[in-house]
Amino acid sequence: MTDGAGETPHPVVTGTISIGEVLSLLKREFPDVTISKIRFLESEGLVSPERTGSGYRRFGQRDVDQLRAVLTLQRDQYLPLKVIRDHISEGLPDPDAPPATPIAGTGMRPDDFRPGAGRVRMTRTELAEACELTEAYVAQLEGIGLVWASPAGPYDEDALAIASVVSRLSAFGVEPRHLRSFRVVADRETGLVEQMATPYSQPRDRDARAREQETIRELASLFVQLHAALLRAELIRGGRA
Repeated sequence: MTDGAGETPHPVVTGTISIGEVLSLLKREFPDVTISKIRFLESEGLVSPERTGSGYRRFGQRDVDQLRAVLTLQRDQYLPLKVIRDHISEGLPDPDAPPATPIAGTGMRPDDFRPGAGRVRMTRTELAEACELTEAYVAQLEGIGLVWASPAGPYDEDALAIASVVSRLSAFGVEPRHLRSFRVVADRETGLVEQMATPYSQPRDRDARAREQETIRELASLFVQLHAALLRAELIRGGRA
């Protein structure tokens, strides 16, 4: 059954359900969610299911709604867990509201630092046309490692996002050769993020992978915020902003 807008409403939970049943309810909307992820969010104080006398988790409607809201805010608004946790006591913001711009000063609305969901598959010609660039220009971007095709050939949503920004920069006279340093910085910072997340990747328990993923996302967000803050501060100090 669908509502007036043609969208399938969320199933209503009657009584309480197990963590496996919660996973089944959320999996279609959030393909990346796992039982370990749900346990991790519980350990972070973002959901508090009841416990049976034997210690099993039992989730009610409120718990499922809260998990859905947390996962939506992470995916669409990229709010760090600390910010989401602070909202818990005040009531979570509406997850269906238009996405905010959580990464201050960047104008970005990243769809989480996750593997691409496979929504975009473009040839080089299609990518060039979509971004109003020439194919030769796209080839130069690929040559310096700013965009790349998958092993199967097509470019994905990440390539589209990067090429779109580069297209806007090109209107100011920016050329691919000017952008090599971005690739160098990205490589260096990726290595640093992975190094800092290593302690969370050790197979100490079944929730380690979820903690590692959350740590990587939080670090990536902080790095982007730091870049934006430094650039703004330097421009202001130079009297250019």
